Amino acid sequence: MALFLASTSLLLLLVLYAVLRPLLVRNASLAIGLAVLTIAATTLLYLKIGTPDALNPQLINPPTTLAEARMQLQHRLRREPDLAEAWVLLARTYSAEQRRAEAAEALTRAARLAPQDPDILTEAALAHAARQSPPRFDEQAINWLDQAVKLAPQNQQARWFLGAAHRQNGKPAEAARIWEPLLKLADANARTALLTEINAARAEAGQSALAAPTDTSAAGIRITLQIAPALAERLHNTPQAQIFVMARAINGSPMPIAVERHRPDALSLDLVLDDNDSPMPTQKLSEQTEVEVLARLSASGSVTRQPGDIETPVQRIRLPSDATVHLQLKAPPLKNPTP
Repeated sequence: MALFLASTSLLLLLVLYAVLRPLLVRNASLAIGLAVLTIAATTLLYLKIGTPDALNPQLINPPTTLAEARMQLQHRLRREPDLAEAWVLLARTYSAEQRRAEAAEALTRAARLAPQDPDILTEAALAHAARQSPPRFDEQAINWLDQAVKLAPQNQQARWFLGAAHRQNGKPAEAARIWEPLLKLADANARTALLTEINAARAEAGQSALAAPTDTSAAGIRITLQIAPALAERLHNTPQAQIFVMARAINGSPMPIAVERHRPDALSLDLVLDDNDSPMPTQKLSEQTEVEVLARLSASGSVTRQPGDIETPVQRIRLPSDATVHLQLKAPPLKNPTP
């Protein structure tokens, strides 16, 4: 960078000397004044619209140390102070350097820029508490956690720490109330420890203990399917027809998370969709919090939707669920023959 600046300055001086040489002979003071003014204006213009950072290898090369990463983030935020994610990254860099107060300040900036992001609000609350010794959730941290839970009720981290904050501040009943929904979200290994904490908080509040919840995730989704008699009558001459009862993710993917195939030999079916019905071992029904449930009658017997297939209305189900889902396949009305 120094060599570039020196070369540029020398080139500029040579150009100015060639241009102002006649004036230098007649009026040296004026020539020198014009040269200084030109150099100053050129420098200011470059700093305004140029890219001087491109000359600094510490700002353009990938960082190899935490200090370099922090310097690049700091420089970027001086130019673009409204980037919430950059403030989060800077805070994490400060935390890695054990600079807790600065990490908390950076996350405070991020939370102000992204007040609708529950993850940023939660991280800001934790950093705010960590700057104190011993760590303690103050009113600001609790407000952030409370907002995070309102925005994302199933955010387990925000809900856990909000409960911990209330218990720390002498509100065990409130802590237990906030923690209880986690029993349906936590896996089996964490559920036992969580129940212990909930019941300890309830005991502090003078409340009775909760019983261990039933693991409804393993039970899956109970479904009753009714087939209209008129539709069943039409299927007598289509031995290849199949009924597919399925649960799909709510992200719009047509691939079922769980599916069962049945012959339409009866007017009703009672079944349970669970992890054993998953066509993909990496995506289990018990890992979902919400699914779409439907049944499809395929005259061709193909699981892929074809023209003429009949489907039940889609029902959205939150998991785990103890309710029975009722589906009904109806025959579409026959088209009137053309006279």
